[in-house]
Amino acid sequence: MTVGETAERADLLAAAAVEAVEGTGAYASSVFLRSRDRRSIVLAAAYGVPPSLLGGWRLIPVSSPIPLATAYRSGRTVHLADAEETMRRYPQLAVALPYAFGSCSVPVGAGGETFGALAVVWAASPGSEGLSRARRRHVRTVAGRLGGSLAALRARTGDPVECAPETVPVEIPAPSATAVRVGLFGWDLDSGTFRGDDELCAIFGLAPGAFDGRDTTLAACLHPGDLAAFLPAAREAAAGGHRITARRLRVRDRGGGEGYRTVELWAGVPEPGEVPARRRLVGAVVDSRAGSAAVAAVERLRDGLFSLAPDGRVTYANHTALRQLDVSGDELLGRVLWDALPWLSDPDVESRHRSAMISQTPASFLACQAPDRWLAFSLHPEADGVTGRVVPLGHPPSASAPPASADEPPATAATPTRLGVMHHVLQLGSALTEAVTARQVCEVVSDQLLPAFGGQQLAVYVVRHGTMHRLFHTGRHEDFLDGLEGAPLHARLPGTEALTAGAPLFIESRQDLTRNYPGAPTGEVNSWAYLPLIASSHPVGTCVLGFDKNHRFTEKDRGVLTALAGLIAQALERAKLYDSEFAIARGLQQALLPHRLPEIPGIRTVARYLPGTSGMDIGGDWYDVIPTGEGVSLIIGDVQGHSIAAAATMAQLRSAVRAFTAVSHIPGEVMAGVNRTLVDLDPGLLASCCYLHVGAHTHRAHAVTAGHPPPLLRRPDGTTEVLDLGIGPLLGVERTSAYPTTPVDLPPGSVLALYTDGLVEEPGADIDVGIDRLRSSLAHARADSLDELADRLLHNARRSSYRADDIALLLTEYGPGAPSPDGTPGGGP
Repeated sequence: MTVGETAERADLLAAAAVEAVEGTGAYASSVFLRSRDRRSIVLAAAYGVPPSLLGGWRLIPVSSPIPLATAYRSGRTVHLADAEETMRRYPQLAVALPYAFGSCSVPVGAGGETFGALAVVWAASPGSEGLSRARRRHVRTVAGRLGGSLAALRARTGDPVECAPETVPVEIPAPSATAVRVGLFGWDLDSGTFRGDDELCAIFGLAPGAFDGRDTTLAACLHPGDLAAFLPAAREAAAGGHRITARRLRVRDRGGGEGYRTVELWAGVPEPGEVPARRRLVGAVVDSRAGSAAVAAVERLRDGLFSLAPDGRVTYANHTALRQLDVSGDELLGRVLWDALPWLSDPDVESRHRSAMISQTPASFLACQAPDRWLAFSLHPEADGVTGRVVPLGHPPSASAPPASADEPPATAATPTRLGVMHHVLQLGSALTEAVTARQVCEVVSDQLLPAFGGQQLAVYVVRHGTMHRLFHTGRHEDFLDGLEGAPLHARLPGTEALTAGAPLFIESRQDLTRNYPGAPTGEVNSWAYLPLIASSHPVGTCVLGFDKNHRFTEKDRGVLTALAGLIAQALERAKLYDSEFAIARGLQQALLPHRLPEIPGIRTVARYLPGTSGMDIGGDWYDVIPTGEGVSLIIGDVQGHSIAAAATMAQLRSAVRAFTAVSHIPGEVMAGVNRTLVDLDPGLLASCCYLHVGAHTHRAHAVTAGHPPPLLRRPDGTTEVLDLGIGPLLGVERTSAYPTTPVDLPPGSVLALYTDGLVEEPGADIDVGIDRLRSSLAHARADSLDELADRLLHNARRSSYRADDIALLLTEYGPGAPSPDGTPGGGP
């Protein structure tokens, strides 16, 4: 995809996001597009609210109980009128974003294909009816038009209409009042002609269509004193190639009276070659009167006032605010408020800001800057940001404090803390329900804990055979806990003592560490939190948070981390059981598949197996090559499902095929016997299978299939066909099922391909399309080596990060004298 194609898609997404908001009265919108593996939808564009306010949801699994994912999966509109309906229908969303808002999510697609989803968000008080039917119809219309445009873009340019997880979304800020106006001009001093854009005409109080293009017309709008001094400077600059920087000029007010306002003019000579060698200037006129007047007015106030961008960055603070916060402008401006001021790093502060932005209602809170110095903050949101007010309190706060003004809610000191604690506990618990493996649990813990508490390092150690072993680490300092690796539980280290005592340890400085644990390694970390992970009274391990700078753990911090440790331990114990089951199933499956294919004169065989990447990753695909006295039997099969039961059933069927092949070489009889065996075993699973028996010293095989995708045959001239076999029912359906046999001619030099459906199935596409794509690949791939041919056929599958099903592939090259891998007749795996 080229830069131009990417830009065109970005324009389409931005236009749709803006149109959806403008037609509904909402204040924000977002567009998600499907990922390449179709497992997730990825944030592609956001309008009005930055992604940081969405709880970190830039990638949503398709299966998630989230409105956007539901709209994508179902193709239906999901309308949530207010927070109460959101909590009732989507409690996980309400846990992560417990604010007063409504939302409407719709699918984005065209021609029966879904590309993603679009959502709009608005402030909603309890009992709100949400969007009217007309406005919901508008959102669906915008999404449908976007889907059609994306489909046309793909057809024209090949843009896949997909997003990688690391995609940077298009962010469209909400509109805001303009404090500065800029007009551009070009001025020919010899002819007196002056070309200016519409904005420049507006600054000078001229109608764009009525401006005659003469510099004398503009000169009449300037203060005579400024004009007399400016004209010589302009001629000198044009003649000598100098620049005019920030020249202040007084322009007559638009009302036509005697008043003037001040503007700034910046100008320079064009680059050589851009225009003929004449006296010319190009530049800009800047009118910042509104912004300057606003700043001057705010600076006169005795209250501390500041402005935040939607993502919490400080864009302005008056002198009173800087004095109240005890910080300089350089330390504050451009940084996120709670990152710039350590004493505001309480997660509740960020939660209050997010609440104000998402619910679009004022919020307030109290904060302690020093042991006895309390400040009251109030936040007043608009779509383009937040205006904040900070005032000192003359006394320590009680459980609640009166509002700073009549339109502000009471500021609270105790309640927000409890709400913040519950929010983090619930959000981590909700996220852990999505984690399956131990690695996923650790990643969720890292994603949630480090931002919430300001840490930079996180490590998880688990107990194995009475010693500590590192399971996971994130952060810059790999060695910050090297001493804990391999340590026995009785070692005198904070990580082991926290676990054996069952109580967390909070170490706020290196001095505290060396005083209590002499010789303990510190690395480049200065503070630590050691959380014992204990599930059902069983020690699981220790979670360690590291801080690059000294960190004071408040009583609230300690309480929250202690509560979260229990959730982490339970999730990690569950994940370890899953990982153990996975290891057993994978070991069973690998043990049951052939490790080496037999060598058969005149026939070369090569097999490949790729496990799926979802769920247990354990399927029931199998293949086999069985030499017989009258030739060789080629088998491939697939048991439904992904579990240990599927792998065990696969083993039983493979044994059954070998047993029946030993007593009969008629494929239909072998398949019927295997079917009866599966029915008698009654595992609750069905299976498909394809069986071919190649006669010795003949150019013919006999094939039978039980609901399995048909084999492919590539002839010596390269022509490749899908074999038209008589199809029997799946194994395990009916005990008396019969399986018709089809003869197949195998010219010397031909290649036969048996495969399972994981190689040819794609979500939303007919399997025949995938089979034909594989046939084309087999026909055009190089055939110098059967191993190379197998790898080429699996090239795309290997590169995919997501495979919903296992893949088995068995290639057979038929022809007298075909060489084996070691140079002797025959073949190998």
